Amino acid sequence: QVQLVESGGGLVQPGGSLRLSCAASGSIDSINAMGWYRQAPGKQRESVAIIPSGGEPNYADSVKGRFTVSKDNAKNTLNLQMNSLRPEDTAVYYCNALIRPRGSPLLNRYWGQGTQVTVSS
Repeated sequence: QVQLVESGGGLVQPGGSLRLSCAASGSIDSINAMGWYRQAPGKQRESVAIIPSGGEPNYADSVKGRFTVSKDNAKNTLNLQMNSLRPEDTAVYYCNALIRPRGSPLLNRYWGQGTQVTVSS
């Protein structure tokens, strides 16, 4: 069984920073793309930062220059460094990954449980 677990959310003032982490665990053969999504109240879930397999990170225009995504392939972890946070960044942040479970020929999409990020004074 494959699991994604996020950590690092919380309350921060505008202009502050937070670092989110996502750890993939379980019976994993390989991990393809990994990324962060977010969903604010009353809005659809949106892509924030994606690292495709063997490619460069892609960022939503709204976070370019402020957020940095990084992946540790040896540890199966994904991090999101968020700087210069704004109230409009308030949302539940979800980790997402395309993973091939051990013994399976298929890639499956997995989601973490989400972590709340609140930017407020």
